[in-house]
Amino acid sequence: MSHPLLIAPIGRSLLRLAGPTTALMLVQILVAVADVYFVGRLGTEALAGIALVIPFVTLMANIANGAMGGGVAASMARALGAGRIDDARAIVMHALVLAAAFGLLGGGGVALEQALSFSHVWFTGAVAIWASSFLAALLRGGGDATTPSLYGFVASLTYVPLAGVLTLGVADWPGLGLAGSAIASLVVATATALALARAVWDGRLGFIPSVTNTRLRRDIFREILNVGFMGSLTTVTANLTAMLVTGLVGRFGVAALAGYGIGARLEFMVAPVAFGIGSGLTTMVGVAAGAGVWRRAVKATWVGGLAAFVAIGLIGWTVALLPDAWSRIFTSDSAVIAASVSYITRVAPFYCLFGLGLALHFASQGAGRMAVPVAAGFARLIVATLGGWMIVEHTQLGLGGVFGAIAAGMIVYGCLIAGALLIAPWKNEPEPVTVATST
Repeated sequence: MSHPLLIAPIGRSLLRLAGPTTALMLVQILVAVADVYFVGRLGTEALAGIALVIPFVTLMANIANGAMGGGVAASMARALGAGRIDDARAIVMHALVLAAAFGLLGGGGVALEQALSFSHVWFTGAVAIWASSFLAALLRGGGDATTPSLYGFVASLTYVPLAGVLTLGVADWPGLGLAGSAIASLVVATATALALARAVWDGRLGFIPSVTNTRLRRDIFREILNVGFMGSLTTVTANLTAMLVTGLVGRFGVAALAGYGIGARLEFMVAPVAFGIGSGLTTMVGVAAGAGVWRRAVKATWVGGLAAFVAIGLIGWTVALLPDAWSRIFTSDSAVIAASVSYITRVAPFYCLFGLGLALHFASQGAGRMAVPVAAGFARLIVATLGGWMIVEHTQLGLGGVFGAIAAGMIVYGCLIAGALLIAPWKNEPEPVTVATST
């Protein structure tokens, strides 16, 4: 029997898969704002302390959800698309073993060595973060985006007041400071992991997983990790690009750096939209690839990629037309506003290509074809950072020139991934007559 995602119209399926995840991502942006508020109430030292570990926290979360999580979702989708139910059952156990392994590694990493109460708590309990991420990925890969998104929404609503109380205290109790925020994260992650595990073992994947009768297999680990490690490499590359670009901008002074930070906030706001659409593409493409229906996989990829292009493009183009208004939301300093406007007018119009590239990256996870996205990520790194450095050292283009290099990096990133798929589509086989192709 064909998988439902091989029969339903592509557009409708993508909306059903991407809609809940995108909505959850937008809610979590608000949660991040609440976190900043709570930590800010603790004072400047707390803000400086959390700034030391947030890059590590964000990197691990992105790898767990988008990179390694994408590998888990893609493996499940391909197995179900091919009708390999026994392999799908085994993937559940393999994903949990990997979650435990990565969580234990995270507990002993560099970030834990930072003398901060937040990192001691958060990274020690990282197994819960990995487990909840991988269980959610299994459900998404099985075609159920609603359940993990619903549980994530409840977790977000629970986390905000819990973090507020544990961080700042209540009545005469002073709270736990930064450690309280970390404890709240782990409590919510543990509860979410347990709820997701129950959903998986209740048959939400279309079958009941088996633990006692599952033999660990090298080929399944390899399938998950091949996609996961390549995705992790692109995540690390993106973080390195951001760090190096920040260093280049910082050479123009504090106002330039602050203005860049205001402008770049927009990038962090549109990325969740791309992840929401992309996570749906991972499943749809994975199911089609597993079934050998490559023409449908490519068509779904273009539908989702163009959806991300338009949605994120509308955000970028709107702000690019009103850069001063966006900047004044965050500051009234004229020098900072000028730097922010310079960034927005040069970079925001090309967020559409950035969103297209990200969406196609997630689709590539489903297809198991990650070489081009990795190469595109490196190309963006070289163009944005080396190009920006050459502008600083050898031209008089100044800060605007650096922002132009950032925009060029996004253009190269999106065009490389899209161009490669356009010129050389993934394995193209005739579709069975039973498969619908309407959008």
